[in-house]
Amino acid sequence: MPRPTDKNSLLQLSETNFNKLLDFIESIPEDYRYMSYENEELNDRDRTVSDVMCHLHEWHLMMMQWYEVGMSGEKPAIPAEDVTWQTLPVLNRRIYRKYKGTELDHALTLLRESHAKVMALILKHSDEELFTKKRYSWTGATSLGAYLISATSSHYDWALKTIRPIKRLST
Repeated sequence: MPRPTDKNSLLQLSETNFNKLLDFIESIPEDYRYMSYENEELNDRDRTVSDVMCHLHEWHLMMMQWYEVGMSGEKPAIPAEDVTWQTLPVLNRRIYRKYKGTELDHALTLLRESHAKVMALILKHSDEELFTKKRYSWTGATSLGAYLISATSSHYDWALKTIRPIKRLST
């Protein structure tokens, strides 16, 4: 499905990719869902399915924080107070360390809860509010929808690609 350009396609693709991700996890043999694996692409993080689910959850929380701060008229620290998009690996390693050792069931509960909150946030807005570039000063030259795509449908696709090698190990 192409990148969403309206509210309905954003909601649909987000739910579709979220459910694909959860279904894929269910399809992994149980022993492999909990194993640690080497992820050469990501080096020192995201070594378990739980790590990846916690990563998604934390990005949901950050998105909701940016939104809250931005919509109050303030300028949120995006992606974080002492991190730029160029130094993003620093932030992602922090997320990994924060959640390292989280049980998969708990990680999935956290993710389901934060996903529901982000989806509710999307539902509050019209197509214009979501997809008009520069509508909100805190989103810069882009749209609120672009941030939400990154935090949902695109990120779920990344997560699926990241954990896909685990299933291959079981065959």
